[in-house]
Amino acid sequence: MEFRDLKMQYKKNEIGIDKAIKSVLEQGDYINGREVKILESNLANYVGVKNCISCANGTDALTLVLMAWEIKEGDAVFVPNFTFFASGEVVSFQGATPIFVDVDERTFNICPKKLREAIETVIREGNLNPKVIIPVDLFGLPADYQEIEKIAKEYQLKILEDGAQGFGGSINGRKACSFGDAATTSFFPAKPLGCYGDGGAIFTNDDETAKKIESLKVHGKGVDKYDNISIGINSRLDTIQAAILNIKLRAFIEHELSDSIKIAKKYDEFISDKIKKPYIPIGFISSYAQYTIILESKKQRDTLYNVLSEKGIPSMIYYNKPMNRQKAFANLESYQDKYMVSEMLSDCVLSLPMHPYMEITDIRKVANIINDFIEK
Repeated sequence: MEFRDLKMQYKKNEIGIDKAIKSVLEQGDYINGREVKILESNLANYVGVKNCISCANGTDALTLVLMAWEIKEGDAVFVPNFTFFASGEVVSFQGATPIFVDVDERTFNICPKKLREAIETVIREGNLNPKVIIPVDLFGLPADYQEIEKIAKEYQLKILEDGAQGFGGSINGRKACSFGDAATTSFFPAKPLGCYGDGGAIFTNDDETAKKIESLKVHGKGVDKYDNISIGINSRLDTIQAAILNIKLRAFIEHELSDSIKIAKKYDEFISDKIKKPYIPIGFISSYAQYTIILESKKQRDTLYNVLSEKGIPSMIYYNKPMNRQKAFANLESYQDKYMVSEMLSDCVLSLPMHPYMEITDIRKVANIINDFIEK
């Protein structure tokens, strides 16, 4: 059994993907080929924003937005404490200070109440300038933007949606990667929409931000790449990856997203209610980048992980260490007394095999092993 069956996905889309790759090879246009602009247009239309700018990876996507907004030393950027390292790393890379905020136990996403507390603490202490909130759409579920947008407006902060795992999710019909002042996603192969290497994209309705990012991603170019008007980076999506993504985006829209939701519902049905399963608020849709359950303790989680492994079923622990315990952030001051939810989740979460090509027999097999384990 595969955790995320990319080989099966390729087989199902083999003809279209091979044809797309061959077309690029025949053109010989490997950088900024026409497929890149086609993809950017397709993505912008799907998400429902004016501008989509592709780049080399999801981390660069976040970095480019912070660069365009001129985030710098002395600025405070609010980041969930339970997420992948890159969400905070990009803040430090700009010389700014990531302020880690505890998350909601049910959604795994940044807690609006704790966010407000952290902002007010930073303002009260007066050492940093609050500038940006980076909510993360963890495991495919969009963060609570209805509350986050209210908070951002009240404190005059920008919102940068980290939709690396959230692509395809939505809130009341509004797509992930359309929230805030700008949003990003990742095309890492295991993401809901992944390529066959690294890739990323930025989404925004702000034409000025889009224009800056278009320049920054090619060494701060002006009229051409030999006219450099600012210090930028080299971050372009390869034409071959864009060609692959155009095929995979079609499959994602036609059936992969809906199939993933159906599989998650089967997990919900088959797995015992003694287990805490993913919580999806009313009006929200998750793209189920992961199907993540919560066990009662670290010991129980680790034991189940081993039981599944012994039976040939891969599972993953996202994430076994919250941001505040990462060595790279050891010098940062804590703006919250405790990160109780983040610490608990790091000890107790387990992500199960999840992809749109799972067979119902495999879903039932995983569920039966978990149920037997819990009963014993």
